[in-house]
Parts: sequence; structure tokens; C-alpha cells
Amino acid sequence: MRAPARSRTVVAPPGWSRLLVPPAALSIHLAIGQAYAWSVFKPPLESSLGLSGTASALPFQLAIVMLGLSAAFGGTLVERNGPRWAMSVSAVCFSSGFLVAALGAATRQYWLVVLGYGFIGGIGLGIGYISPVSTLLKWFPDRPGTATGIAIMGFGGGALIASPWSAGLLDALGRDTSGIARTFLVMGLAYAVFMTLGVLLVRVPPAGPDAPGAGRAAPAPRPLVTTAQVSARNAVRTPQFWCLWVVLCTNVTAGIGILEKAAPMVSDFFARSSAPVSASAAAGFVGLLSLANMLGRIVWSATSDLAGRKHVYRLYLGVGALMYLLIALAGDSSTPLFIACAAVILSFYGGGFATVPAYLRDLFGTYQVGAIHGRLLTAWSTAGVLGPLIVNAVADARRSSGHTGSDLYTTSFFVMIGLLVVGFAANELVRPVHPRHHEPPPAGPRSAKTAPTAPTAPTAPKGAAP
Repeated sequence: MRAPARSRTVVAPPGWSRLLVPPAALSIHLAIGQAYAWSVFKPPLESSLGLSGTASALPFQLAIVMLGLSAAFGGTLVERNGPRWAMSVSAVCFSSGFLVAALGAATRQYWLVVLGYGFIGGIGLGIGYISPVSTLLKWFPDRPGTATGIAIMGFGGGALIASPWSAGLLDALGRDTSGIARTFLVMGLAYAVFMTLGVLLVRVPPAGPDAPGAGRAAPAPRPLVTTAQVSARNAVRTPQFWCLWVVLCTNVTAGIGILEKAAPMVSDFFARSSAPVSASAAAGFVGLLSLANMLGRIVWSATSDLAGRKHVYRLYLGVGALMYLLIALAGDSSTPLFIACAAVILSFYGGGFATVPAYLRDLFGTYQVGAIHGRLLTAWSTAGVLGPLIVNAVADARRSSGHTGSDLYTTSFFVMIGLLVVGFAANELVRPVHPRHHEPPPAGPRSAKTAPTAPTAPTAPKGAAP
């Protein structure tokens, strides 16, 4: 086993502040977080191209599929080439995806929108999403959940910016195909500039005695927190990895089903009420969910540093199921109740993303945690198909049967409750990784080629929890 190559990375010079690294990560995540504002584009695409709700979700679904696949297959490259390389690839793919989508909208070739936004842009999503995670865990060994939460918060907050911005551009440039094309063009160019800032700013921490946390006393043992290292190849052979895969998949499916359909969902839910929701208010609802998604990433991930990852996931999955039950039974009776329950679900959704890198670090160490994280994000790809498919397919089928309002979504909400219960059970099965999967500690020059860079006891590894 070899340590990730550092020749293609930019190592921080002496005196470099680690507080500069989260802003670099945020510049990437705030940009690619635009994906969560896709529902703003659904109504104009459906009306201008005659698409169904299921068809208009295809670019978003493919983007999430490609996010997981590119993260899984590119995770090792990210570890090897460093965060600057990964952020550059992400910026090129994500921005060019918008440009291809703009061409598709301008020529009324919807397959180009799917190809550009979904396939090409989705690769940028995946590489960009994992690009800073391993680096942050190494810069902040004392607060891994908080550090990754701050960066991944940007992915949730990206839609908070993109949702009103997209709606404003569509209002100004038009909601027909030419207006959509111009909106895609402006956003693609703007994101290219913004993401470049993160590329220029990011640094990796120095190794050896100057590494963050070097020389600190070993922390007191904590449940599920390892002082050993596990390679990505061995991690996928453990039941812990697959339990976390199920946990992440179910939590994401439950959240993304609402998020992808947010704008039309809130309009449909209260269409029969005395105060129907307007298009601008629906866009505001998307922004509110994005805020909950963003805040959940930092609040719940920071909480996990104190309470432990397993306990926090119990909260996500157990209380999330109760929130879905409230919406299914009484959501259409009160707009504030519907909004509050949806916001809590989205805060858990965001928190799950922000907490899982630290959960992986606890179980598998820091050696190849970025590559392990990339492989785990295939759960997100699966959920990116399942969540929108469940909600849109059920809604389309119910609408064709003559149903309206909240009746379009009740069945899919009960499906989400069942999935969350499955995820809760999978989280309960997580145990410490068996020592047979651990990498051997360094034992001299001959084994240095096959040993992880982080030492084990009695010296604390860089990824040790507080």
C-alpha cells in the first residue's frame, strides 16, 4: 500500500492557516450545490418542451447518478492527485455541462440538456463533492465532523443562492427555451469563475512533525473510533461499509424525493386550499428547504462530534420517519406544519451527508478515507434515482387516475417511512471493523512501501477523534 502521491499537490507552507481551507472547499460546494435548485427549472421545461414530471427530472437524476459513479471511480485519483487537481476537473465539467445544456435548450434538443447537465455536469458534481473531504479531515483531526460539515454545508447552501438567482434570471430572460438557454449560459460562466477561486486557494497539510495534530497525546478510546487504518479495497469488504451504504441510501432517498419535487409539490399540496401557493412562493419554499439542508449540515455534524455518529443517525432516521408520518396524515391541513416537517427532513438529509465522512473516518481511519467516501456515494446515485422516481411516478399515476392535491403524494410518503425504518435497522448493525481488515503498521524500510502513512499506537493518528 502506497501513500497518496504529493508531487501534484500544493503543500501548505509553514505558518499557513488551516482556516483558509474551508473557504476553498465552500467555493466548490456552493457552486455544485446548484443541483438542489433543479426543481425551479422543471415547470418552464415542462411547459416549453411538453415534458412530464418524470421526464423533467431526468437531468437531475442522471446528475446524481454520475455524482456517485464519478466519486466512486475517481476517489482514488482524488487521493493520488490532490484536491487542486480534483477541483479543477470539477470546475471544467460542471461549467461545461451548463454550456451544453444551454445549447440543448436553444435548439430544443432535450437530450442535450440531459447530457450536459446530467452526464457532464454530474461528473463535475462527484469529483467536486469529494475533492476537499480527505484534506479537511487531515487539517482538522480534532473536529472532523465540524470541518466536513462546514464545507459540505455549501452543497446544501448552493441552492439557497441558486434558487432565487435561477428564478430571477428566468423572469428576466424568459421562461421559454431561449430564456432557459440564456439562463444556463450565464450560470455556467459565473460558476466557472467562482470555482476557480477554490482551485487557487486550496492546500494540503504538511506531513511529519508539522502535520496537524502531530505530537498530541493519544485520545481516550471511544466506541466505533479506530486508531488503525483500512484501505479502500478492504473497506468495501466489510459489513460496516454496506450497513453505512444502506443508511446513506435510505436517508438520501427520503430527502431527495421532496427536494427534487419541492416547487411543484408545495403548489399541488395546497392547490385546493383557500390560499394556494404561487410560483414565487414555491421558489421561496425551495430556498427555505435549501437553508434547512445547509444548516443541518453544520449543526448536526458538529453535534456528532459530541454525541457520536451512530446516535446522530438514529435521530436522522427515526425522527425523519415521524416527520413523514405527520405530513402524510395532516400535512395538507396546515401550511406551517407541512413546511416545518419538510424543513426538519431536509436538515436530517443534509446532516447525513456532512456526518458520513467522519463516520467513515471513525471506522476506517484517514489513510484512504476520500476513496472510501467516493465508493460510498454510489448510495447517493441509487437514491438519486429512487427518490425522484418514487415521488414522480406515484404523482403521475395518481394524477392520471383523477387525484389532485395532497392525494398525489401520500402513497410515496409511506414508502419513504418504510425506507427510513430499514436505514435505522442498518445503523444499529454497525460495529467496529474487525482487525483482519486493518493495514499493518510501519515496521521498517521494507514495509514502508506497504504501510499507511499514519502511525498507530502509541502515537495518535492524524484522524483520531477528540
